[in-house]
Amino acid sequence: MIQSATTEVVRQFWSLMATNDFDQVRAVLDENFLLEWPQSKERIRGGRQFARMNREYPAKGPWRFTINRIVGGDGEAVSDVTVTDGVQSARALSFFTIQDGKITKLVEFWPEPYPAPPGRAHLVEPLD
Repeated sequence: MIQSATTEVVRQFWSLMATNDFDQVRAVLDENFLLEWPQSKERIRGGRQFARMNREYPAKGPWRFTINRIVGGDGEAVSDVTVTDGVQSARALSFFTIQDGKITKLVEFWPEPYPAPPGRAHLVEPLD
């Protein structure tokens, strides 16, 4: 599969996040970067605030990121990433807007896992 310039920026974003030196991530963020979390109705403006939020977020250890999938092209990309600090784990769906090789906007969804309803157990198999 050929990587687009857009998906490569997203891959670089997650690689920089994995350093846990969140100021480094600013290298791929536009000066007017905007992050939105629709579920909690929060917005973060700028790379400095983004880095600070990540530094101050309570963690039990260094953050590790597993890229499950990245798709995109023509200025937009989506990633599905599993995030863990060794104790807590979450899955994030991140929608990126990219211009001139920089991330201008990021909209993230952090869905909570839930147990499968018992009424369809005869139709499905569990994921690992």
